[in-house]
Amino acid sequence: MTRASSPTVGATVHPIVTPIVALDVADRSAAQAVVTRLGASCGFYKVGLELFAAEGPDIVSWLRDAGKSVFVDLKLHDIPNTVRGAARSVARHGASLLTVHASGGAEMIRAAVEGAQEGATSAAGATASGGCGILGVTILTSMDGAGIGEAWGRDQVDVTREVVRLAGLVATGGGAGIVCSGHEAAAVHASFGTALGLLIPGIRLPGGDAHDQRRVMTPRAAADAGARWLILGRAVTGAPDPVVAMEQVAASLAGAV
Repeated sequence: MTRASSPTVGATVHPIVTPIVALDVADRSAAQAVVTRLGASCGFYKVGLELFAAEGPDIVSWLRDAGKSVFVDLKLHDIPNTVRGAARSVARHGASLLTVHASGGAEMIRAAVEGAQEGATSAAGATASGGCGILGVTILTSMDGAGIGEAWGRDQVDVTREVVRLAGLVATGGGAGIVCSGHEAAAVHASFGTALGLLIPGIRLPGGDAHDQRRVMTPRAAADAGARWLILGRAVTGAPDPVVAMEQVAASLAGAV
């Protein structure tokens, strides 16, 4: 196997795809351990509900001060005015990406976009890095058609059709992109082209464990399907050597594995 060299901080290791490592940890000290261990091999991190609930927005500021870009994955879903205020606050701390549930509707998504714009204009760091993009979460990758049907009271659900439908709400609301599995990415890309950036979670290295994800994909396959961002969780943070795992991601994106 040909191994790609480690990327520099903030670098994109594929011409169109940026890997993001998930800080799915309990507190700041655990997050700092991951960031320190990965060093220059990762320049973009995801802060999810667990870490944000434990540390608040200060964890976003800390990552920004460390020279990292930050994706805040809160999956907001509330009335438009409340979501607007939350998006404003997150953007003010320098987040580059923030999620809302696409099922909240175009009005809620639009409110999030406006709030993020307001917050970014009051945060020099966020403004300099291009502001805070709003991503609409479509169908969680931990769910399949049967699980969605049970939750929504339907006999049958075509996951791809639902993802494309929800992507339309995000486009109408002015969102920067959506979160979907790699299996629906090609259909979304065919419908919306480059108008919506695609963030793909559930990324696993070739031969890796799917863990609790139902719809997973390798980095290269996701890139070929049109991904703009990839979320890397235990495939990297649970690896014996996370830096080597990041090198394997770069190699996968380059088509070497």
